Amino acid sequence: MGRLSGKVAVITGASQGMGEAHAKAFVAEGAKVILTDINEVAGAALAQALGSDALFVRHDVASAAGWAAVVAAGEARFGPINVLVNNAGIIGPVAKTADIAEADFVHVCAVNQTGVFLGMQAVLPSMLALGGGSIVNISSISGMVANVGTPNLAYAGSKFAVRGMTKQVAVEYGAHNIRANSVHPGYVKTPMMVAATDEDGGGAASAIPLGRFAEADEISPLVVFLASDESSFVTGMEHVIDGGMTAC
Repeated sequence: MGRLSGKVAVITGASQGMGEAHAKAFVAEGAKVILTDINEVAGAALAQALGSDALFVRHDVASAAGWAAVVAAGEARFGPINVLVNNAGIIGPVAKTADIAEADFVHVCAVNQTGVFLGMQAVLPSMLALGGGSIVNISSISGMVANVGTPNLAYAGSKFAVRGMTKQVAVEYGAHNIRANSVHPGYVKTPMMVAATDEDGGGAASAIPLGRFAEADEISPLVVFLASDESSFVTGMEHVIDGGMTAC
């Protein structure tokens, strides 16, 4: 029996990168998974490849109505939801604070911060009805320390906010056996991150003690652990997985 047998999970941003890796790991461990993304073609193809234990729903995480539709579709197919992985996120334009366009700031926060809030709010009724659940919010090392060399106040602010919101939900709902944890990856080989950092040409890997970017599937075991009953006494914590980058 898989480590996630009996779990019904929503994973956002699941069409590629870390979300795709998490989806594959969850299905392999026995979970039923609702994959969501704005990339309908890739998301639908992944769900088809994963088989009957996966359902794809096109979804803008910044839309409350979109979240309601995801929960309704997931519950109709698999039953009440007891795991949420808020993985969707964007980096946005890299600019110093004085130069950030207001529209860019608002857009980054809408996806990275408001989307996480809406997701937690949407699944809490299911988790309360079930008597428990696990929320895993994917933040970043930019939610632990300031960005150096790639200034982006909107991204850093939104990722710090995810860390704080996670703790607040853990405190509010711990008595209901609902756990909430944040995961803080460093540089990971995803299309979004490699495009933003130019891993080979920019020398970003030289700042990592392990000397390389992570593969997306190196983050998934931590997410599986936090979603599983193995982490039944783990809540309200930030879990850094960055190859030692923030140890420097």
